[in-house]
Amino acid sequence: MLILLELDAPRKDIENLKSKIILHGCTPHEIPGSSKLAIGITGPTSNLNEDEFHLMSSVQEVVRVTKKYKLVSRQMKNEDTVIEFDNAKIGGRELTIIAGPCSVESREQIFEIAGQLKDMGIKFMRAGAYKPRSSPYSFQGLKEKGVEYLAEVKAEFGIKIVTELISTSYLDEIASIADIIQIGARNMMNFNLLEEAGKTMKPILLKRGMSATVEDLLLSAEYILAQNNYNVILCERGIRTFETSTRNTLDLNAVPVIKKHSHLPILVDPSHGIGIWDKVPAMCLASIAAGADGLIVEVHSNPENALSDGYQSLTPQNFKQMLNKIKQLAPIVDRTFSL
Repeated sequence: MLILLELDAPRKDIENLKSKIILHGCTPHEIPGSSKLAIGITGPTSNLNEDEFHLMSSVQEVVRVTKKYKLVSRQMKNEDTVIEFDNAKIGGRELTIIAGPCSVESREQIFEIAGQLKDMGIKFMRAGAYKPRSSPYSFQGLKEKGVEYLAEVKAEFGIKIVTELISTSYLDEIASIADIIQIGARNMMNFNLLEEAGKTMKPILLKRGMSATVEDLLLSAEYILAQNNYNVILCERGIRTFETSTRNTLDLNAVPVIKKHSHLPILVDPSHGIGIWDKVPAMCLASIAAGADGLIVEVHSNPENALSDGYQSLTPQNFKQMLNKIKQLAPIVDRTFSL
């Protein structure tokens, strides 16, 4: 259920409304908008009588939300969510690019690529300190040392860090240095991890599971928003199909579908989606044309010797060429892009 109030509704009216909701065993969520204040209600809302709320002060409208997911739904919030940082935004008209290597491999490696990305104007760098791998014998990341290097990079270059959380055991460690906490495809339905990550109130980048439907992704995002953390960024990164000529099948259909049903921003990860470096630029441009709010791209200074995902990583030179193409495309699809 959704209750709409005047944007300047007195705090007393808001608190009275929230108290009544709690009294019925439900949970209220304040969702400010540009013209109205929404109170989203989760829990056993079938027990609520709409007429009771219509009569309360400052209430303008009471709406039943029919989707399984509530807080992420456009029924709950019609306008797009924009997540703001000190010098950047994710969502809205401005395209966002997150770039960097799959994993932190050494201090020299991560400093080199961070400097190159910074020189290109990139504000967000992705790199994994803890890596969940399909094989137990593959490189698992530098772990604590990787986190230490990311902290040094952040201090040296002022670039924002996006890194993956694979277990609640590392929550405090990752939250201490991450500007955006990434929840990878393998953990999309690890609901305890989603809830604990949500409680940090840090922005969460939630990747779609390799066999997950769009509804599965939105329901997983709901676990984070239910912690009153509305700073969630969805990510399409390809799904597993019968096709074997690419690493995954990049489901760009999901972008406009999610845009229709959810107010959350969505990025696309073509590196994992296609898994072949020279095909990545084309899929980046296609993602933006499909309506994505930005991209997350793997970039490595020496892909041939990368410890993970080298085959799908762009070199800084190829990445820079792609950025120039994005600059040309952005105004055609009514977007802005500045570095």
